[in-house]
Amino acid sequence: MAYRNQSSVKEFTLSGLSQSYESHAIFFVVFLVLYLMTLSGNLAVMTAVQSDAHLRSPMYFFLSNLSFLDICYTTVTIPKMLINMLSERKTISFNQCISQLFFLHLFGGTECFLLTVMAYDRYVAICNPLSYNIVMNHRFCFWLVAFSWFAGFLHSFTQAFLTYQLPFCGPNKINHFFCDVHPLAVLACADTFFIDMFIIANSGMISLGCFVVLLFSYLGIITTIVKIHSSDGRRKAFSTCASHILVVIFFLLPPIFIYLRPPINYPADKLISVLYTVLTPLLNPLIYTLRNQEVKNAMKKIWGQCSVLAAHCVKS
Repeated sequence: MAYRNQSSVKEFTLSGLSQSYESHAIFFVVFLVLYLMTLSGNLAVMTAVQSDAHLRSPMYFFLSNLSFLDICYTTVTIPKMLINMLSERKTISFNQCISQLFFLHLFGGTECFLLTVMAYDRYVAICNPLSYNIVMNHRFCFWLVAFSWFAGFLHSFTQAFLTYQLPFCGPNKINHFFCDVHPLAVLACADTFFIDMFIIANSGMISLGCFVVLLFSYLGIITTIVKIHSSDGRRKAFSTCASHILVVIFFLLPPIFIYLRPPINYPADKLISVLYTVLTPLLNPLIYTLRNQEVKNAMKKIWGQCSVLAAHCVKS
């Protein structure tokens, strides 16, 4: 890892989603709309949770943090991608590239751990409801979120640090629409076997490990739900867990495919990356709000207050 000073590449060129200039305008409009919808949807969830006294439970505390992470996560990649779609030189400096990689894995890794924490919250709520308020107290919830951020930071720091040490002598064209470890490793003019194995052991195993833990958590939850005598109780429990399971599938399965293998560029990698960097942060507020009456009621209340305020401003 003593090769950093030998790097001659000062900037990289991002290939983007398509080489066709005709499609850039369409992609720009589509991804701009998706980004604005992601921002507005997640901000609406955060506002609803903070403004409604009925949404003070741990589940909504974690949901608010998830929405914040989704806003940060998409902001790391989409704005730069939109700028490049309008630019002739689709470049990113070396330091900006490493920074993008760091924050991408910081927010993505933190979200992996947070989703696992949310599964634990649902497990305690459904499988051990009598002691739920004792176990999932405010202090414990705060430390669970803090642990998620700390684990995400350790993950992203090691990824960015090892990539920063690699020498890049050319070519400098990254076959992706954002900077990530795999696309950068294939451009390094040095043996990247150690980093390749570390990526598999780190990113790949984190995604797979969280997915396995979540899978067993929900197997326990489903086993408990089946034993519920009330059909209304079973329906409510299944509805709550189904939304979380959908989020987990959309967010964790694509990274397992991307990172749990050697750094070989497949044509489908860009499309798969769109799933967990663009679509999942958009779907999170939709999945949780469409299947959660309490959040919908809080949003309706906020919308009503905004309508009254707007009408008052127009009259005055």
